[in-house]
Amino acid sequence: MDNHLENAITLAQKAEIAYSKFITPNDVGATGGHQQGFHIHQSAWPLLFDKQGEKGANRDKFVTITWQDNFETASRFIYYGVGTRNEYRITRFGKDFPYLNDQHIGDLLVIGKIDELHYHAYVLSTEHEIETFQASLNLSPLDNNKIITHASTPDAKQILEICFKKFVQTLRNNFPSTSALANAAKNCVDQSNKRNAKDIIADPDSYLIELIEAEYSLFRNIENEVYANRIASPFKTVEELVEVSNTILNRRKSRAGKSLEHHLATIFQTAKLPFSTQAITEGNKKPDFLFPDSSSYSDPSFDRNKIFMLASKTTCKDRWRQILNEADYIPTKHLFTLQQGISLNQLNEMYNANVCLVVPRPYLKSFPPEYNGRILSLAQFIECIKSAYSAT
Repeated sequence: MDNHLENAITLAQKAEIAYSKFITPNDVGATGGHQQGFHIHQSAWPLLFDKQGEKGANRDKFVTITWQDNFETASRFIYYGVGTRNEYRITRFGKDFPYLNDQHIGDLLVIGKIDELHYHAYVLSTEHEIETFQASLNLSPLDNNKIITHASTPDAKQILEICFKKFVQTLRNNFPSTSALANAAKNCVDQSNKRNAKDIIADPDSYLIELIEAEYSLFRNIENEVYANRIASPFKTVEELVEVSNTILNRRKSRAGKSLEHHLATIFQTAKLPFSTQAITEGNKKPDFLFPDSSSYSDPSFDRNKIFMLASKTTCKDRWRQILNEADYIPTKHLFTLQQGISLNQLNEMYNANVCLVVPRPYLKSFPPEYNGRILSLAQFIECIKSAYSAT
């Protein structure tokens, strides 16, 4: 594991307060606004100040931030509360600061408080780094842009926790399959909010976010139960410790890879969309979703304008290219991702390759304004599929 990745994980675990977010076009000044600097979500104000900012007044604080264990900046924490503004930012990094440019849009910023005037920060650029960081902290892709809470901190609603505990008790210290875990999370979410199919289809984006958050919380419960005795016992060798740690980390990463696909399938079934999963196409490729089904794709007489594919990837900074040859008959490939913040250059490259992004509706604002209307929400994608078949 790279030193700065390992140190970022340690920082998130041990800092007084830690926070992570994807770097967005707004941060680097690529949206046309006059303000540049890392925007910090309002809920994360304790990272910056001892009390919440109040409308009608600005406030600031100067701190030293150590970046990548390599260099320092004398930076400014500021709350803008005058006029119509109501936002927190970190500014003043110096003219040679390397991370406020288009190249780093979509990277993960991790920052932790050491004491009142000293902070450490890391920027993770590769998908491997980002996914390993999230898996090590057992963070869902939706746990970004907020203060990082440790696994021991309860963060689920009481009704969900009761449902989770009942499910965990049925496992007898064994991990369920990824599909069983996703289904259990769905059942608990549905019990807690009593949402019906009509409600789900009215706002599939919010429902998907709920499902993913619930599953990560449920998985934390299962981990704590399964590993309780093992963690309480001393490790005889370093090798034994590393082996257990790698087992935990790899299980987290492999589960996260299937989670999104399971929950999308649940929503598509609720919306009564016709689709096939993991259908075999050219070269033994297996796109995540084919609409309406694999047999239609293989039928040369079927209208090619009514065949769609959707790939699902939690992050897609580099891996989006993997989907380009998954279905030769389909010119435009749709890709659902939980990635927040992709540079304009990368988006141009994707769309020039006929890849159309689909993201949860709340994430649309993290993309460059030039792509307003070109990136679809989940609800818009579902309507696109429905309209293709309702006309016949």
